[in-house]
Amino acid sequence: MKRRFAGRLPSPNLPLSEKEFIGLFACMMSLTALSMDAVLPAFRDMAEQLTVADYTHMQWVVSALIAGMVFGELLFGPLSDAIGRKKSILTGVALYLVGCLVAMSADTLEALLLGRFIQGFGVAGPKIASRALIRDMYKGAAMARIMSYVMLIFILVPMLAPAFGQLVLLLGDWRWIFGALMLQAIIASIWLILRQPETLAKEQRQPLAFSRLWRDARFIVKQQEVMCLTGMAGLVFSGLMLYLGVSQSIFQDVYQTGEAFPLYFAMMAGGAGLASFTNGRIVMRFGMQRLIWFALTLKCSAALAMMGVSLVWQGQPPLWLFLSLGIPIFFSMGLLFGNINAMAMEPLGRMAGLGASLISSLSSLLAVVLSVSVGRFYDFSVTPLAAGYVIFTSLAVVLMWRVRRLQQEKHHGTQETTPS
Repeated sequence: MKRRFAGRLPSPNLPLSEKEFIGLFACMMSLTALSMDAVLPAFRDMAEQLTVADYTHMQWVVSALIAGMVFGELLFGPLSDAIGRKKSILTGVALYLVGCLVAMSADTLEALLLGRFIQGFGVAGPKIASRALIRDMYKGAAMARIMSYVMLIFILVPMLAPAFGQLVLLLGDWRWIFGALMLQAIIASIWLILRQPETLAKEQRQPLAFSRLWRDARFIVKQQEVMCLTGMAGLVFSGLMLYLGVSQSIFQDVYQTGEAFPLYFAMMAGGAGLASFTNGRIVMRFGMQRLIWFALTLKCSAALAMMGVSLVWQGQPPLWLFLSLGIPIFFSMGLLFGNINAMAMEPLGRMAGLGASLISSLSSLLAVVLSVSVGRFYDFSVTPLAAGYVIFTSLAVVLMWRVRRLQQEKHHGTQETTPS
C-alpha cells in the first residue's frame, strides 16, 4: 500500500479515494476523445444534410475541434496557474457547452466547423487544467501511473463512442450527439464541484502578467528535452488524427463493414486501452523511458509491415491482416501518450499549467498540420494511413534518440561539477 501512494505529493483535505479521483478525471478528460469519436458514424448524414460536395472535407470536422484546442490550450494553461485548476476547468466546460449548441443548430458545414472550433477551445480547459491538477498531486512514475489509469478510461470510453453515435442515429438526428456530450459535461462538472478541492493554493498562483508569461514560455521552449518530447507527442497524435479522419471510410467504403464499423473501431482502440492498463501496472518497475523505447520499436515494426502488405495488396489488404497490424499500433500509442506527457511535464514544477498548455497546444498544432497534409492523399485505400504511420513513427524515434543524448549530457555535466 505504501508503494501505491509513494509518489503522491501533499494535498490537504482531499476527500476522494484514488479510484474516485481517477474516475472523475477520466470522465472529465474523456470529453476530448468523445467529442472526436462520437460524430464519426454521422459523417455521411452530416454531409447529406449540410450538402457537402467533397466528402473528404468531412475530415475537417475533427480538424476544427483540434484547431480550437490549440488556441484554447494557450489560454487555459496560464489561466489555471492564475485562478486555480477548478475555475479553469469550469470556465472551459461553459465554453464547450456553447460550442455544442452552435454545432447542434448548424445548417451549413461552415457553421458546424465554427461550433466544433468553439467546442475544442472550451474542452481545452478540462484537458489542460486537469493535467496540471494531477501534476500538483503526483510526481515522477507515480504521475505516469495515475495518467495511465486515467488514459485507460479515456480510451475505453471512446472505444464505445462510435457505437453510441450510431445508436443515436437510430433513435434520432445526428444533432442529438451534441446533446449527449453536453449532458456528460454537466454531470462531470457537478461531480467536480461537489467532490474535488482546489489543489493550487492562493499563495502559489501566478498572476496573468504578460511579461512573466513570456519569460516562462521562453524558458520552457528553450528546454530541448521538453520540446523534443512535445514533438514526439505531436507525431503520435498525428497518427491518431489521421486514423480518425479516414477510419469511417476505410471500414465502410474499403472493407464494406456497414453498420459494424463501431465494432471494428473498438477492436482497434482496444489495443490502446490494454496498453494504458498495462502501463499503469508496470511503469513503476520498468520506468518511462524503457517503455517508450519498447512502444516505438513495436509501432515502427507494425507500421512498416502495414505499409508492405498495403503495397502488395494494392491498398486493400485483407481485413484480418489490417486489424492484426493496427491493434499493435494502437497498443504502442497507449504506452506512448501517458509516458511522453509525464516525462515532458516532470521538469516544469511551478510552471505546470503553462507547460501543459504549451506542450499540448504545440503537439496538437503539429498533429493538425501533419494529419491534414497526409490526409489529402487519401485515395480510399489503406496505403496513405500506413505511410503516415511510418513517417510519424520514424521521426519520433529520431527525437527520442535526441532526448536520450540530452539526458546523458546533463548527467555527465552533473558528475563533472560534483566535488569529489
